[in-house]
Formats: sequence, C-alpha cells, structure tokens
Amino acid sequence: MICQKLYVIFLHWEFLYMITAFNLTYPVTPQKFKLFCIPPNITNNCILLSDGISKNSSNVIGDYEATDETELNFSGTYISNASNTTLHCYFGSEHDKNCSSGMDNIEGKAVDSTANSSALQQVGTNWNIQCWMKGDLTLFICSMEPLFKNPGKNGDLKVNLSYTLYRVIDELPVVPQTDSFQTVLCSCLAKECWECHVPVPTAKLNSTLLMYLKIASSERIFQSPLMSVQPINIVKPDPPVGLHMEVTDDGALKISWSSSTSIPFPLEYQVKYSENSTVIRAGDETVSATSLLVESVLPGSSYEVQVRSKRLDGAGVWSEWSFPHAFTTQEVIYFPAKILTSAGSNVSFHCIYKHANKIVSSTKIVWWMNLAEKIPQSQYNVVSDLVSKVTFPHVQATKPRGKFTYDAVYCCHEQECHHRYAELHVIDVNINISCETDGYLTKMTCRWPANPIQSLVGNSLQLRYHRSSLYCSDSPSIHTISEPKDCHLQKDGFYECVFQPIFLLSGYTMWIRINHSLGSLNSPPTCVVPDSVVRPFPPSSVKAEMTVNTGLLKVSWEKPLFPENKLQFQLRYGLSGKEIQWKMHEVYDAKSKSASLPVPDLCAVYIVQMRCKRLDGLGYWSNWSSPAYTAVMDVKVPKRGPELWRIINGDVTKKEKNVTLLWKPLMKNDSLCSVRRYVVKHHTSHNGTWSEDVGNHTQLTFLWTEQVHTVSVQAINSIGASSANFNLTFSWPMSKVNIVQSLSAYPLNSSCVILSWILSPSDYNLMYLIMEWKNLNEDDESKWLRIPSNVKKYYIHDYFIPIEKYQFSLYPIFMEGVGKPKIINSFTQDDIDKHQNDTGLFVIVPIIISSSVLLLGTLLISHQRMKKLFWEDVPNPKNCSWAQGLNFQKRMDIL
Repeated sequence: MICQKLYVIFLHWEFLYMITAFNLTYPVTPQKFKLFCIPPNITNNCILLSDGISKNSSNVIGDYEATDETELNFSGTYISNASNTTLHCYFGSEHDKNCSSGMDNIEGKAVDSTANSSALQQVGTNWNIQCWMKGDLTLFICSMEPLFKNPGKNGDLKVNLSYTLYRVIDELPVVPQTDSFQTVLCSCLAKECWECHVPVPTAKLNSTLLMYLKIASSERIFQSPLMSVQPINIVKPDPPVGLHMEVTDDGALKISWSSSTSIPFPLEYQVKYSENSTVIRAGDETVSATSLLVESVLPGSSYEVQVRSKRLDGAGVWSEWSFPHAFTTQEVIYFPAKILTSAGSNVSFHCIYKHANKIVSSTKIVWWMNLAEKIPQSQYNVVSDLVSKVTFPHVQATKPRGKFTYDAVYCCHEQECHHRYAELHVIDVNINISCETDGYLTKMTCRWPANPIQSLVGNSLQLRYHRSSLYCSDSPSIHTISEPKDCHLQKDGFYECVFQPIFLLSGYTMWIRINHSLGSLNSPPTCVVPDSVVRPFPPSSVKAEMTVNTGLLKVSWEKPLFPENKLQFQLRYGLSGKEIQWKMHEVYDAKSKSASLPVPDLCAVYIVQMRCKRLDGLGYWSNWSSPAYTAVMDVKVPKRGPELWRIINGDVTKKEKNVTLLWKPLMKNDSLCSVRRYVVKHHTSHNGTWSEDVGNHTQLTFLWTEQVHTVSVQAINSIGASSANFNLTFSWPMSKVNIVQSLSAYPLNSSCVILSWILSPSDYNLMYLIMEWKNLNEDDESKWLRIPSNVKKYYIHDYFIPIEKYQFSLYPIFMEGVGKPKIINSFTQDDIDKHQNDTGLFVIVPIIISSSVLLLGTLLISHQRMKKLFWEDVPNPKNCSWAQGLNFQKRMDIL
C-alpha cells in the first residue's frame, strides 16, 4: 500500500514537470469561459489544451489513481475512494456551440435524476467563469456561476482558489511547489454565485498569476486545471462618471464624461443613447475620447445616455454601464448660449425656435437686445430652414446694469419672445502694463490698472509671462508656455507684481489673463526688456549756491552709480516759497557735474532739484532729488549808494548852517545783498575831501560853512563799496535858482495825491527832483522821494486826511547844487470842490435809483388790488340764462 502511494506521488511530479515543460496552463482571457467536470465514460471534444499537446493525453492522465482527496490534482482527474469513479474537469470556450449543446444533454440527465449523489458521480458539474482586475488595480476577482440552476445540488458547495505570483514568466519553476500557493475562500455574494478575491500589489501587476479552483461538496471535490494570467491584461475599469450633456456652440449635443479612477493606459468608451423628439432614434458608438457629439439637435428633445469603458489597446474587460443620465433641450435653443469675447470682436448667435410644438421658420425669427432694442435685419442671416443667425460687429464693452454684467440677446417669433435668452459678455481687454527696473538693477516692478475690469466680480485676473533668452521680438505674441505671476492690488487702484531676480537683456512677454466663468481672455501682449525700463536713482550730493562776482546760480551734483549708460540731467529751480514757479534747465553732457544759471534776484533763496535719465531716451526719468537751497550772501559790491536828502536847521542869514543828511537803506537788489556800513564822503573847495564812517545809521549831521559843499554816501558790503553813488551839492548861489513855475496838489482819495508842476527852461544841468511833504497840523517829520527830471506829474501814495493841512515842496536838484523850491501849503481849491461835488453825486444817485424802484413796485401792487376790488361784484355773463349761446367775441348791432 505504501509503495502504491509513493508511485502515485511520483506520477504527480512527473505530470507537473510535463505541464510546465509544455506550458499546459490555461490562459485566462477577458471573456467568459466554462469549466466542465464529467465522468470518464462521457466523451467530449471541448477539452482545451495548449498547442502541441494531444487530447489523448487526458486518457493517460485518467489512468492515474488518487490516494487522497486533498492531494493536488492538476490533471483535472478525480478518483473517488468510494467507487473509484474518475471525473474529468477541463475548460471550454464560451463561444463553443458543440460543447454547450453536449453538456446541456448531460446536465439535463443529472437534473432529472432522483439521487443527487449518483448524478454528481456520473454527470459532474459545469460553471461559467470570468476573471478581471478591478479598476483601482488592487484586487483580482474571479466570478463563478453554475450553468444550470439547481439549489438542491449547489447549496452546500465550498469554493477555494489557490494562487501564486511570479514576476515574469521566465521565473516560473520547472515544477511549481505546492507550498508556494496561497488559498483564498470564495464567497457567495448572490444566490448560486461565487467570487474569489486575490489581492495583487501594484508592483506585480505585470507578473504572472498561476491559480486553480477547488470545488467541494459534502461528497465530492472538483479541481480545475492550472490557469495563468497577467492581471494588467484583464483590467475591468470602473464605470465612467460625471456624465454631462449640453448644446455646443455649433448646435450639436455634446455628451461628456470622465474616468472614475486613474488607469495607466488609454481607454475606449462605448456610448449608447436614445432620443425622443419629433423623430425617435437610438445610437451606439465606440470612441476613444471622453466626449461624443450628436448632430441635428432639436428643441424640446429628451435624451438618455449610458457609457462604459475598457482598455483601448490589448485585452481588457468592459466596465459596467454607468448610471443612465437624462437631458431635455429647451423650447428655444441658442448656440452658443453664452459668449465671452473682447471689445472690438465680431460675434454671432444661432437660434432654433419651437412654438406650439412646431419649429418656427428661420425667416420669421427676429432678434432683440435686452428686450429694449430691436436688432436691425441687416445683421440677420438664414442658415437653414430652422436656424437663424444674428451677428454683432465690433462689439463694445458691456456696461453693468445693476447685478447684470452682460447683455441679454433674445430670439423671438414675430412679437413674441421666449423668456430664455443668450448672454453676451464683452470685456475690454486693452490693459496697459507698465514696468520699471529699480536703480540697483536687481528687480523689475510691473503695474496695471484694475479700473477697466472692475465689473468682473467673482472672476480672477492673472498676469502671465514668458521670458525669452535675449531681447524682444518685433511683434510680441502670447506663448503657449508661460508662467503666472502673483500680483497684489494697491491702494491707488493698480495691481503690482515684482520680478526678482531679473535678466537685464531678456525679453519678458507678458499679458493679463482674465479668468471668467465662461472661459478666459487675454489682453494684448507686451514685451519688456528690463535694461530698457530702468528708473535710475536721482543725482546725489546736489548743492546750490550763488557765485561771487558773477552772480550766477551754480548747481553741482554726482551721477548715480547705475546704470552705466550715458545720462542726461534735468534740473528745476525757483524762488523758495509756498507756490514755487519752477523753471527747467536741461543738461545733455553726460560728463558734466555742474551748471550755472542766470537768475533775476541774486539775493533771494532758491530751491533746486534734479533728476536724470538715459541719454538714448530709453527708460524713465528718476525721481526728483532732495531739494537744495541757496543761502543769501553778498555776491557783488552794491550797485549804487543810497538816495540822499537833507534837513537844514539854523539861521538862514548866517553862513554856518547845520545840515542833517538823510538817506534810505538800500534794498537787497541794490546792496547785493546786504550793507555792513555806510561811509559819507565830503568835498569842499578849501578843506578838500574827507570821509566819515557812520556804520548802519541812515543820517548824519554836519556843519555847512563853505559856499559849496558836496556830499555822497557809499554802501559797503563784504565784497566792497558801491562805485555809483548819488552826489548832493549844497551851494549858496544855486539855492536862489528858481525854475519851478507852478505846483498843484490834487487829492485823489485818502491814500493818493496827484502832483503836477511846470518847469521853466534853465541853463543848469537838472539831474532830478525831490518832492517833500508833511502835515502842518502835526509835528511829523517831512517825507521825501526822488522824482526823475523828465516827469511832469507824479502820484504820491500816503495816508492823507482831507481836513488837515499839508505842505508840499518841490526842489530842483542840479549838478551844481539844490535850487529854490516851490512850496504850497494846501490842496488846489478847484479840485477840492470838484471832489466834494463828485462825492455828493455818488451819494444822491443811488438814493434816487432806489426810490424809483420802490415807487414802481408800489404802483404795480396797487393796480392789482384796485382791479380785484372793482370787478368783484360784476357777474360773469356766461353764468346768466339770457346770455346762453351768445358769442361775446362777435360784434352785435343793437340798432
């Protein structure tokens, strides 16, 4: 007995060697296949063996005897311990008609048998089997279902699947070891249906899976031949998801979907759909894309769609059908239903209109904009009997109307418009992008305004750019390969983006992408080279000063370190104050570091600022530098000495008189720009010449003792003394020369008096005149001023009281000395009377005008009141019975 068992085991190993050597494993295909187990006395030609193996080998195998039910039996042969009946198990194709018919007869016999045990012994059992790899590529599944339903026969069955994985077919051992197989219990998920689940690691999807089935009942055990498969070759994807249907811009129905899981190979899809409209039709198409277009869509049609998928190239298993998805078209179809475009474009809408279950002829369709403006028929176009088209040329940007940011386009039948409409979104994409590179040449800042696209609430704006290796092309274009740039909205209403680091000579092509809910638009591209948009730092060390002796405004500076290109400079200057009147000066010499400018006022404080830019015109002007101020200082000697006059005190009969010399302080424009002291120079015929330093005083008293005494006053500043000075000569003989014939004073108002005079011819050289005046009623000092010699009338501006007495004195000043003055002690009488008369007239005339206006108003009011009182008791003739029918406008002859 022991020898017999050893012999049987030896035969088993020989069999394993044979099936391995001749590759007798059954290749599992994506299609269903059958497993047949029949007694040995029943022959069938459906045994599937590999090429080169004779079917007679099964008979040889059938001669082996089994020693234990649990032994591995790759031959498909089982020998019962009770009756030694051998049952053959082998695979058959699902499409083999002869096999299926033959087995039907056998199985029918088994079903009719009254003894199940006897039937199993003689007939066996048959199964439908299909295996696949799950769509998530984690689980290998084999599904088994009996060919014929027999609950009494199959209820107590147990199914196991034993398997092992080899990385490649070359690694298969000559003799598979039984301990290398793992076993999983197959579960009965539905009535009389089993599923076996084999976990497959992702790394072994391309490995070879060897497996066999073992089916056991309470009395029998059936074992399948060895099977082999690569899991990646029989993947069953999950059903497609996200089914969606919409009418395209061309008027077709677009069916789209997506794969539920990520598959490492392309898929093909089978689409079946049905349409219920005026014409009922169905379709079944296979495509490789994730969408399908159905032409000739009509309004009011309903569609139902299902999709399934499988591997495009190679073997694979069709997925289950997706859930049905339904879609119904509207009574009015617009295609496209919504348009997003840029200002200046030409756009068109198409329409199919269904009214009262009938398609309206396209010739009877009219178009309206916002139900307020009928679109001219010149913009219509008949595409077909059912399709009407309207075109909008050169559309303008949509103006928001409340919450609506689009225009509504209506397709109407005569005067009736459906409530559905198409949407026209027009956006002005002409966005100006400006960039500038900083003075350090390390970063470039780009800005663009948000104002043109503020109406795009809920949409995003993005700057995209493409950097070329060197410079810009002549006509920049939008590149397919681009990068986004983060931009942030600033308080001034501009978006700002910073590029850092930068390539100075590279061309940055950039544009604004407007991401709208309907799609995206791009602004016209612009290309920027960072080296060409540099905003340099302003010149440094800016200084301003007034040059000594020349009296020019000198400005000096230092050029910035970057860029290294030649620069031009611009400086502005003006008098320092609240409102500066700027003057500009250009410097085109790149090597220059200073400039000298003439200015009108040498003694004022000037403010100076500078900026610079590349000499070739590229880039931007720098910001203005910090202001530099000039300091007030002496730049030249005083232009002249002060104007002189005198006050003579003492007895006029005596030859010695005290003279107080007076002069007015020099203004800055004459002193250039300050006076440190004054020096009085005397010259007489006997005592010669001498000087007196009076410091900053403006008067000096000296004794006039000689017949002729000439004095002059020099103004001295830090530079030197004035050379052009006024001389005043005191001469006894000249004091008697009288050339002023008359002098008149006319008061113009309380602050101005007009003086006029007449001079007689003289042989002396008249230099100028001195006018002196004072109030005789007060002890005020005399006031004086110098008047040119050619003037005959002069305005004196001072405070004059009409009731006071004033003395006016006019002195002729000759080169030889001071002449005899003309003195008047009051205003000219005629002028005073005229002035008083004019004053009375100015008072009386307004009073007369006001009284006339009041009187006229009173008369008008009185007239209205009298008219009302007089006509109140007079009856209206139209209300009298005797006046009915009379025309009071017509003349009647009472005679």
